[in-house]
Amino acid sequence: MTVRAGTFLRLSCAALFLSVGVGSMAASTELPPPSEAPLLTVDGEIAVTSDGTRAVFDLPMLRSLPQQKFSTSTVWTEGVHEFAGVPLRALLDSLGVAEDASVSATAINDYAVEIPAEAIEDDAPIIAYEIDGAAFSRREKGPLWIVFPFDLSERYRTEVKYGQSIWQLDRLTVHP
Repeated sequence: MTVRAGTFLRLSCAALFLSVGVGSMAASTELPPPSEAPLLTVDGEIAVTSDGTRAVFDLPMLRSLPQQKFSTSTVWTEGVHEFAGVPLRALLDSLGVAEDASVSATAINDYAVEIPAEAIEDDAPIIAYEIDGAAFSRREKGPLWIVFPFDLSERYRTEVKYGQSIWQLDRLTVHP
């Protein structure tokens, strides 16, 4: 396997970030309370909580996590849009969730979907909190929407992935 110097440097920096980040995360099992209106509640098999049983995030807290952006079309919108948000894997990692855990995602209207562990990659899906550089409202499928980079690969353009792309997300439950 050939690894270019730039790739090696990026991988080394990522490993350092993860070892420092995971070490400091393990020391703290308490998430600070949201300072703005809560947008997302996570419960279940998590190590880091806001109140001992669940983690509650507002928009600034979500923005403080690693971010991912991509442009893609969707079957629900016209044209290509840029989505920005936190990768689901990064959010789960920040809460000390096991790599093999699955997630139940639930919307404001109680619509729920299961996202198995094998569908949660490092960069996809994201929990989008911006579309085309701006926050989006409930009317626009927000304020949070699980989005895959559909235009990147055929593997994202399946009925299963479309079904997992829940909008108006407000709750996640982590299962072992």
